[in-house]
Amino acid sequence: MPADEAHEDYHHDLTYREDAPLVATRPGVGLYCESTGQGVTITTLNNFFFCAPFWREYTDQLVEHYRVLSYDLCNHGRSTRTPAEPTWAEHAEDLIRLLDAQGVDSTYLIASSASTQLARDVALAHPDRVRGMVLAGPVMGPQGMRRHRMLQRAWLRTLNSHGMPELYSHMYPEVISTDMNESTRTPGFLGLRESFLAMSSPEELNNGLRLAQEGDASPELLTRIHTPTLIALGDDDILLGPTAGRELAALFPNGRCAIMPKAGHVPFLDDPAGFQELVRKFIDEVESHA
Repeated sequence: MPADEAHEDYHHDLTYREDAPLVATRPGVGLYCESTGQGVTITTLNNFFFCAPFWREYTDQLVEHYRVLSYDLCNHGRSTRTPAEPTWAEHAEDLIRLLDAQGVDSTYLIASSASTQLARDVALAHPDRVRGMVLAGPVMGPQGMRRHRMLQRAWLRTLNSHGMPELYSHMYPEVISTDMNESTRTPGFLGLRESFLAMSSPEELNNGLRLAQEGDASPELLTRIHTPTLIALGDDDILLGPTAGRELAALFPNGRCAIMPKAGHVPFLDDPAGFQELVRKFIDEVESHA
């Protein structure tokens, strides 16, 4: 891949839509939200490194078949800032009230990394509102989330000691697959860094990384979720290998696991088209049995 092409591939259009009003959820909280496409609804859940516009490049095929909602979490992106950082329960309440405001009775959830915990909590508390879940690079496992929390603490120390550029350099070889590292090299590294630095402030990441270490990590919780669930796992994921991914999927009464070859912790970065095809097949299967 030529250097200029690699740079362009990993630099995202993160412009916000000026005509998108904030959607009121909890008192004093409004969420920035983009709605695109028609049909069965898919809602993307940000981890603390993403913002709503980031998802456009990874849902461009899905919007041809479904309605896609992408929104910024409270205290992030264009959404309302509150004095206290929201809890997981408040983030879940925001999502449900966002769905209410958008006239969505139930939705599929696509979550990545830390936001897979939010998807889990919503499915537990509001099973009637979740048609299915796609958990990409989940931060839960058959033995718990100790490894994930150790990584988060290390990233937090780097952020607070050296700043966001050094945090990105720390995270990149851990999160990005070997294949992407080798194929895109420096242009890919620099292109994605521009997006990374544009999507969050140090304060937002500090708060998010702290919250990501909270919550019940018990694998037993997953056995209570009857929502159809797809684990989309890169076979070069830093947290889970294919064996653990399949064991994780088996904890869900209606779970399955798809391994994406040579992909890393955020597998849709490696293969956006392949990831969206997995999502389409999953939704079509679930809908055919609805």
